[in-house]
Amino acid sequence: MSRLYSEIEPFARGMLDVGDGHLVYWESCGNPHGKPALVLHGGPGSGAVPYWRRFFDPAVYRVVLFDQRGCGRSTPDAGDIGTDLSTNTMPHLLADIEKLRTHLGIDRWLLLGGSWGSALALGYAQRHPDRVTEMVLFSVVTSTPAEHRWITRHLGRIFPEQWERFRDAVPAAGRDGNLPAAYARLLADPEESVRDRAARAWCAWEDALVSNVPGSRPDPRYEDPAFRMTFTRLVTHYWAHDGWFADGELMAGAGRLAGIPGVLVHGRLDLGSPVDVPWRLSKLWPDARLELIDEAGHGTGRGVGDVVIDALDRFGASYRAVDRQ
Repeated sequence: MSRLYSEIEPFARGMLDVGDGHLVYWESCGNPHGKPALVLHGGPGSGAVPYWRRFFDPAVYRVVLFDQRGCGRSTPDAGDIGTDLSTNTMPHLLADIEKLRTHLGIDRWLLLGGSWGSALALGYAQRHPDRVTEMVLFSVVTSTPAEHRWITRHLGRIFPEQWERFRDAVPAAGRDGNLPAAYARLLADPEESVRDRAARAWCAWEDALVSNVPGSRPDPRYEDPAFRMTFTRLVTHYWAHDGWFADGELMAGAGRLAGIPGVLVHGRLDLGSPVDVPWRLSKLWPDARLELIDEAGHGTGRGVGDVVIDALDRFGASYRAVDRQ
């Protein structure tokens, strides 16, 4: 991506005690007096890597990144078999965001979210619309049971060989049920070899889902055993519970986003989240604009990132114009 802004380092960082024994890593980058923006990373469990900083003009934005509970630099690490995941849920994450906003003295902020981060952004904005100025979401999901069945079961019609390996990594008794829940049980097994096989099988399926886009390569992060275990324990934990959202909750609550400008950026070739998800959301959210990228899949490649940057630049320009008045 040639249009990314230059690499920058945080001007502030810390560990926020959010309760339940969790410390959440956060950092602020860019202009300390700029337009506040919050990054909500995907996964769940991917962590807020430095790459996210480069979507924002550092002269305009005060960008806040944080690692959601259990991943990245936050503690305890969900990849540790001894870490209890019962206090790692969507309501806990939404409460963490509010604690972070208050801790940093921010009144309102723009939200940038991708994949799972888009669902988290929608959930936060529907509960706290007065705290959100704009939203830029890409690879949009709403974390419904139907979406999770699609990605873990129905996509086997497109990738039958890979899906059969994915399914058969689960004991026969669990193959016809909730596959994320079955994987979550394997990833909690006391035997390390059982956990490792499950994590590898899950990540191989994740890689298969992006292989429909020419030039796609396996995600190198999955080669790191520590990342692989943290990521798979969290993503299966969340998907097994459909993100703790009621079925259809985020679509049903889209009307509460009225007055919040939004840009939804999505690849037509995104198999992980079919395009009808952002399409339906754009019909229910009065102030959202849908940007479809014909040759793009899931993530920021093939021009998705450029459209995200364009949207952030436009919102930043509006902020500058108001600031000059």
